[in-house]
Amino acid sequence: MQHFFVSPEQVREEKIYVEGSDVNHMKNVLRMKTGEELTIGDGDGWLYLCVVESYEEDMAVLKILEKKKDESELPSKIYLFQGLPKADKMELVIQKAVELGAFEVIPVAMKRSVVKLDAKKAESKVKRWNAIAESAAKQSKRSILPQVSDVVTFAQAVKMAENCQIKLLPYECADGMEKTKRLIENITPGQDIAVFIGPEGGFDLDELELAKEAGCEIITLGKRILRTETAGMMLLSVLMYHLEQ
Repeated sequence: MQHFFVSPEQVREEKIYVEGSDVNHMKNVLRMKTGEELTIGDGDGWLYLCVVESYEEDMAVLKILEKKKDESELPSKIYLFQGLPKADKMELVIQKAVELGAFEVIPVAMKRSVVKLDAKKAESKVKRWNAIAESAAKQSKRSILPQVSDVVTFAQAVKMAENCQIKLLPYECADGMEKTKRLIENITPGQDIAVFIGPEGGFDLDELELAKEAGCEIITLGKRILRTETAGMMLLSVLMYHLEQ
């Protein structure tokens, strides 16, 4: 069954009005006919089972068959602060992070990031990254549409995470797996979690000091060195397993 997103304002009484590019996708790509069922997430925690009632110019009109509070979201918001990786690895990171329940992905330009984006390139990249996030959210039937923010500096990233109760930073030179296990086991549902992942070159020592001063826990993910695109997935998977209810 196909899954789409709307804003709460598009839900009116017993109807949902779909606008924008999704209309063309429904009508001309998927060739969804009237009477065909689909699900809708409103980004506010509600999930709707609907049926296509009609197409009107640039709008699809859906009739609501069932409304229920969605239970697919994790009880904690996880913010993934991902150091900019090379090539198209960021696309894979975003896709999997959304599938694993991340609330938001924040690309971070770090000192050892090989990729350097000017304002124009960054804007284009972020637009594409959000399209990938939307596709992944539809595939995994999320009730919210996770966002990919604009690219920020590491100092800005640390500032953005200051209200998160849990801040985890995996570092290849850290040791003590018991500490990692204890920190994760003590996370309770409802706590906001910030996860910082370095780029291919890892974290600069100044960035580590800044993170420590901001209350980040420097942890290990084990005895093997993980690629930047693997580390975030690994930690998000563990967090999802711990928090899933």
